[in-house]
Amino acid sequence: MWISFLVWLSSALMPFILLYIIGFGLLAGRPVFDDFLAGAKKGMGTTAEIFPTLAGLFVAVGALRASGFLDFLGQVLEGPAAFFHFPHELIPISLLRLVSNSAATGLMLDLFKEQGPDSPLGIGASLLLSSTETVFYCFSLYFGSLGIRKTRYAMAGALFATAVGIFVSVWMSGRMA
Repeated sequence: MWISFLVWLSSALMPFILLYIIGFGLLAGRPVFDDFLAGAKKGMGTTAEIFPTLAGLFVAVGALRASGFLDFLGQVLEGPAAFFHFPHELIPISLLRLVSNSAATGLMLDLFKEQGPDSPLGIGASLLLSSTETVFYCFSLYFGSLGIRKTRYAMAGALFATAVGIFVSVWMSGRMA
């Protein structure tokens, strides 16, 4: 019953929001279509500004994945990971998650094919992706588009929060096994 209500609500919510925004703009006497065009133009400018950063990130992630460097790094960090009871199969996923969600999802799907989604490693990878953030991607995109160079404690805080998310997800997946 709840699922069918949520499906109906999500189907009804988007048209309601669009009608609300257009209606509010018209009642306020705003030129709604002109405002839409101005926003779209500004969005295209922002996209053009951040495109080189995104292209660089995609090329770097593709090179790391294709070269086998992530597998090598996973083997190098296998000893320290074992000390912390961290599965070495999750090392490449957790490192790539800092840069690219789609690449980390691809690695997770490869892990699902090998281990299964209901295995402790599959559950750990799922929890890991849902409890961490693409820190370097967000910093390069958001701070870069605003021209912020001094991030103060934001990077340290984001990396600490991601590390906590990684270790808690591995701990939770071990508890669920």
